[in-house]
Amino acid sequence: MDTMARTARQIGTTIRRYRRQKGLTQRSLGNLMHARQATVSKLESGEPGTQLGVLVDALSALDLELVVRPRTKISTEQIEELF
Repeated sequence: MDTMARTARQIGTTIRRYRRQKGLTQRSLGNLMHARQATVSKLESGEPGTQLGVLVDALSALDLELVVRPRTKISTEQIEELF
């Protein structure tokens, strides 16, 4: 199933969900990404200033990909209810 996210926090929540589905800890995902556990924590919390490369590394480690498409008419609040 595709997951829609519009905010850094929503993206982080999605990363956390997939990490947990794969049975990984933040530390083990960090090891796969060659990053620290604290970096994974910041990504999952949607902390400002997270580098795009960190997101790409996490997606790769989780066997996920980013898809960019035109924005739907659903509101951010409605998307938030999915989380």
